[in-house]
Amino acid sequence: MKEEKGSILCKIDSPNDLKKLKEKDLVLLAEELRTFIVDAVSKNPGHLGANLGTIELTIALHYVYNTPYDRIVWDVGHQAYAHKILTGRRDVFHSNRMYKGISGFPKISESEFDAFGVGHSSTSISAALGMAVASALKEDNGRQHVAIIGDGSMTAGMAMEALNNAGMANSNLLVILNDNGIAIDKNTGALKEYLADITSSRIYNRFRNLVWAVMGGNTRYGKNSRGIVKQISNAVKSSILKKNNFFEAFNFRYFGPVDGHDVERLVRILNDLKKIRGPKILHCVTTKGKGYEMAEKDQVRFHAPGLFDKNTGKSVNSNSRKKEPLKYQDVFGKTLVELAKKNKNIVGVTPAMLTGSSLTFMMKEFPERTFDVGIAEQHAVTYSAGMAVQGLLPFCNIYSSFMQRAFDQVVHDVAIQNFDVVFCLDRGGLVGEDGATHHGVYDLSFFRGIPNMIISAPLNEKELRNLMFTAQEKGNGPFVIRYPRGRGVMTEWETPLEKVEIGKGQKIREGGDAAIVAIGHPGNFALEAAEKLKKEYDKDIAVYDMRFLKPFDKELLHDVFVKHKRIITVEDGTVIGGLGTAVMEFAAENGYHAKIVRLGVPDRIVEQGTLKELYRECGFDVEGIVAATLKLLK
Repeated sequence: MKEEKGSILCKIDSPNDLKKLKEKDLVLLAEELRTFIVDAVSKNPGHLGANLGTIELTIALHYVYNTPYDRIVWDVGHQAYAHKILTGRRDVFHSNRMYKGISGFPKISESEFDAFGVGHSSTSISAALGMAVASALKEDNGRQHVAIIGDGSMTAGMAMEALNNAGMANSNLLVILNDNGIAIDKNTGALKEYLADITSSRIYNRFRNLVWAVMGGNTRYGKNSRGIVKQISNAVKSSILKKNNFFEAFNFRYFGPVDGHDVERLVRILNDLKKIRGPKILHCVTTKGKGYEMAEKDQVRFHAPGLFDKNTGKSVNSNSRKKEPLKYQDVFGKTLVELAKKNKNIVGVTPAMLTGSSLTFMMKEFPERTFDVGIAEQHAVTYSAGMAVQGLLPFCNIYSSFMQRAFDQVVHDVAIQNFDVVFCLDRGGLVGEDGATHHGVYDLSFFRGIPNMIISAPLNEKELRNLMFTAQEKGNGPFVIRYPRGRGVMTEWETPLEKVEIGKGQKIREGGDAAIVAIGHPGNFALEAAEKLKKEYDKDIAVYDMRFLKPFDKELLHDVFVKHKRIITVEDGTVIGGLGTAVMEFAAENGYHAKIVRLGVPDRIVEQGTLKELYRECGFDVEGIVAATLKLLK
């Protein structure tokens, strides 16, 4: 993307260029950055609102700190577009989140300015603290360490664990809380209310201004300035808030709240904070979507709005005339409401993914039975277990890659006790442009080894409904339903609910030359590939939909191996430990001899791209299945 000649942004290729500007020019730079990002994201979809909210803060950080020597860690990483643009990636920003382009998140291998890879939330304080301790051990005492945490990330337990550790480590660490009151949906919980109390307290803000006035007069008070600041802070803490400041209880020096969009003041504040050693926190209040009216008004939609007209804010749908297949997420959300109307024990639980998982339908219909627990996957699982022990039936909806954080809770708090909890794993498989940190490709493997687990994946939206209907019955124990992001294959919504026999798959195409054994959505690729093999190569291929990875349909597999000596397994998870591994284990245990080819996600990190591009790269798209089958039949 090209900027207009004479602009400030076009001259910024690194933070060194940024430092040459006068402070008054930083305001104009922020306006240009905002325009640049809106223009870029409107044409190439990505995260918009969070990035518009951190522009001034990003400018101030790189203006004040000596990056990349000073370490800056972003959290959540989707707030870092301005950071990328100011650190040498402006001219390639048009490739953001594209196949073979730059990542939508900070990534160490991409730039020396990306101090830590961050795709999930709430990791910044831990990582920055580790860096600070390492610097101290290496006697590198001049290096600064900054963790920017926001967009709801402070609600996670890991952030609290890091604060607890950092307060006692006494390391040179600055935590910047980007308080915008929202993750994807509005923040929930007591911490949100606490921060709102701080930002709305007039008396507190008068004291806050006095603190900054004292700091600004450092030379006047000399060595006593820090003592005076501490006395004022203690007075605020005890007299105004009527309870200890939450962050100071962790032994952090608290500063703020401050306007996160006043770039010149942020520069002065950050320069002052550099002189104060030890753990400290700066509370910045920002607006998600700042400076773009439509994004400020509809913060949920403009978190990641897709293609849109930057002048009107309206979505651009290139396939608006074509009737598209249903989204798995919407089918899940509406089916859950349908089930909840008949089963009063059903509740919905999600860790800050209310809109993304379509639990908004449940929230609208049954707000008292729908729970957004904040960015807290571990808590969401054990919270669900607590409900289950009292007779409720939680449908706990967590993105597959986020579920990785709660593996221990699934084992100890649900599986060992065999509680009826339905885990709806959204974004199972490759997810596309969000890339490596968001691909949900490990769930089939890591859940398969846990006793008492039922693991299923629907072939299509109808199967998703039927699995949900089956999962609501008492006595199933932990029941996993895994489905991909986005649209499936069906265009019609209304289908009757039918019970599925747990542990039973189905043959969905006859054939004698070879067999394709698939699970989940990729079964549709297998069917299409089989049709193409018949039409173009006169090869008759059978297709089996396993539907369940656990319990495994051994009767169906016996049928596969008795009739076929050439078998291909297809899954959108890692080939290690998943469906293909299970089929090979079955063959070995039962003395079957067959040529087996496993197609799935290879044993390496898969980066970002469209789903079509990534399926092709991994080799389990229609063409990949056709090629593998023809090679096997030679």
